[in-house]
Order: sequence, then C-alpha cells, then structure tokens
Amino acid sequence: MAIWKREATLELLNQRSVGCMVEHLGIRFTALNDDSIEAVMPVDQRTTQPFGLLHGGASVVLAETLGSMAGYLCTAGEQWVVGLEVNANHLRAANHGEVRGVCRPLHLGGSHQVWQIEIFDQKNRLCCTSRLTTAVMQPRVG
Repeated sequence: MAIWKREATLELLNQRSVGCMVEHLGIRFTALNDDSIEAVMPVDQRTTQPFGLLHGGASVVLAETLGSMAGYLCTAGEQWVVGLEVNANHLRAANHGEVRGVCRPLHLGGSHQVWQIEIFDQKNRLCCTSRLTTAVMQPRVG
C-alpha cells in the first residue's frame, strides 16, 4: 500500500523542480514507488568540490530534496513540510557519472516526519547516508 496522500507522477515532480536549486544541480526524480522515492544527480562542475570529488553539500541538497518532496507527498490539502534538521555521513567519494538517492520514511507522524536517504554511486556502492526531519505545517486559521 502506498504511503503517498497526493497524486504525483515523475513528470510532475520534475516540472515542480524547474527554476530552483534542484534544476540548477541537475537533480532528476527517477522513481516513485509505494514507499520510496528516488532521484539522480550528476557528478560534474556544478556538484563537485575543488578536488574533483562530489561535494558533501551537494549530497545534502540531494537528500533534502528527496526528503522534502517525499514529505510533501505524505501531506494532504493545504499542509506542507519544512525541514527541521538534516545530517549526513559521507562514506565514499564519487568523482564521475551520477549518484542515485533513495528516500524511505522512518517515521510519518501528524506533526513531523523522519526520512532516511541513502546515496549510491554508479557501482551501487553507498556513498552517503542522511536523515531529514521535517515539520508538517498546517494552514493558519483566522
């Protein structure tokens, strides 16, 4: 059974990413499964640090992009999510091609969510593990 409360397609997710950092870094959503969401990001001049390795900050952007979009898809109506905390452990360097992020929920509560995001290189080796906590925001009344 799917965890998503909103209707979405990969095309809609990628259209929503136009004109912001997500598009600038070349992040593309590639899979929307019943309980996970995936995206890829190139390892190129936009996402590497001066020594040619994937920048840790770019990995965090990919993780927060995935967790925030997943969080939004788990809300309904006029609800939305904002990030409260993100952390990342960088385990392996990537220096070419693209990386793939996979996001799954650890906790889906009414007021907050916790997402686990794992980032893999082209050989499917774990490069980064990240966790994002989001707050579920409600429309203000009055």
